[in-house]
Amino acid sequence: MPTIPYYDWIAHHAGRRPRQLAIHDLHTGRKFTYAELDDRIARLTAALAAKGIAKGDRVALLAPNCAEYFELQFACGRLGAIMLPLNWRLTVPELEYILGDSSPRLLVHDKSFAAQASLLSPNRLEIDHERADSGYEIALAEAGAAPAPVPLSHDDIGMVMYTSGTTGHPKGAIITHGMVFWNCVNLGIPALITPETVQLVVLPLFHTGGLNCYANPVLHAGGTILVMRNFDPGQALDCISDPALGITHFFAVPAPYQFMMQHPKFHSADLSRLRIAGVGGAPCALPILETWIARGVPLVQGWGMTETSPAGTMLDAADAIRKVGSAGKAMMHTAIRVVDDEGHDVPPNGIGELLIKGPNITPGYWNNDAATRKSFTDGWLHTGDAARLDEEGFVYIVDRWKDMYISGGENVYPAEVENVLFQIPGVADAAIIGVPNERWGEVGMAIIVRKPDQPLVEGEVIQHCLGRLAKFKVPQSVTFVDALPRNATGKVLKRELRVQFVGQNAPAIS
Repeated sequence: MPTIPYYDWIAHHAGRRPRQLAIHDLHTGRKFTYAELDDRIARLTAALAAKGIAKGDRVALLAPNCAEYFELQFACGRLGAIMLPLNWRLTVPELEYILGDSSPRLLVHDKSFAAQASLLSPNRLEIDHERADSGYEIALAEAGAAPAPVPLSHDDIGMVMYTSGTTGHPKGAIITHGMVFWNCVNLGIPALITPETVQLVVLPLFHTGGLNCYANPVLHAGGTILVMRNFDPGQALDCISDPALGITHFFAVPAPYQFMMQHPKFHSADLSRLRIAGVGGAPCALPILETWIARGVPLVQGWGMTETSPAGTMLDAADAIRKVGSAGKAMMHTAIRVVDDEGHDVPPNGIGELLIKGPNITPGYWNNDAATRKSFTDGWLHTGDAARLDEEGFVYIVDRWKDMYISGGENVYPAEVENVLFQIPGVADAAIIGVPNERWGEVGMAIIVRKPDQPLVEGEVIQHCLGRLAKFKVPQSVTFVDALPRNATGKVLKRELRVQFVGQNAPAIS
């Protein structure tokens, strides 16, 4: 019997707990035990090898959330190939740039993206869940014997994930097998992930938050993931409430939590089985935290980014209420610092840039040595996030460093102002951007989505802020919109707001 490589968790669990449910695809209803998942991965491995895919080759995937993400991830791992998950919200020209930069040998795509795929690559393999004879399923059915797994080290590249870049072009963050492994170790222990874990996965799987918080750590432990094709707040609450599904873990950025708590089903939902409800990806407004805490579910905050695989810090459940608003402390095998513009550590509660170092950190960017050099100082990754450390060493993410604006010489961090806006009963969603002002340099503009049938006006918003914020932080104008632009993970796209309301073609922020 061939030796099972240490990185192949699915093969391990197929031998140890073959009948354990690994993946339940909620959209298609398909369920795969570890033995069944291992067999499909072996067949896909053989199919890819038959197409000439070998170590170092890139294989792209353009699809909504589905089990095939994990099949392709582990099949690429067995060949030493590199998976390239694509953001399906991008336009064809944007995808063309990524494919031109990464040069994949094959594009696997869902039928719903057939038109885009035909413009992007001549070498394609189509997934069609409505047909047993789709290209993908035929490839698995006709596959021969899989080749022996390729020996790999922690330094070998397993994936490239493209993130927004400061030059207007996305950067391909290199994700090594070691990064994914250390994320499982760093995150799995404090998130209480075990073989009994059942996680509802709602974030897009082309994003590190969907794939690694906590889906990969759950599979690493031999637990079960339930994959939702697209996030729907009512359906998510139904799933969490269903005792037959037994969901113990949930992770999202703040927006899904906000949409769920605004849904009519929220107050009657049964949340009692949730052991961990993690939140990260953006500063979480205090009203969101307090609303979930009132339902008996402390949101366990954390911080990370694609380049950190992604867990960088996490707040232990025991401190979730005592340190509301904190992103916790560094993960076990990770170090963090908060530094000033000269690179010196700031004193407790001083604001500076968060730096991070450890085996879970990317070695750099694909085909972009200049961006790699710019992002590191003595092995420390510059995160671009403004943060502070309190006297006990808990980190608080103040905001994206580049979302900060300066009004009358004072730094204003939008997340702080947004926390105050969310306290207004009529506010369904809100964002703050800095806009030019002749006297003060920049002042704040509040962009607000009203709750239905709530007659909120500008004067009420400003008056509310005047009693709760220093005057230089109070927005000078308020604009009401039907919806805020968000990316696939739910983050507000501040760049689009600046373009729309200021005409400033600001660089994208990852």
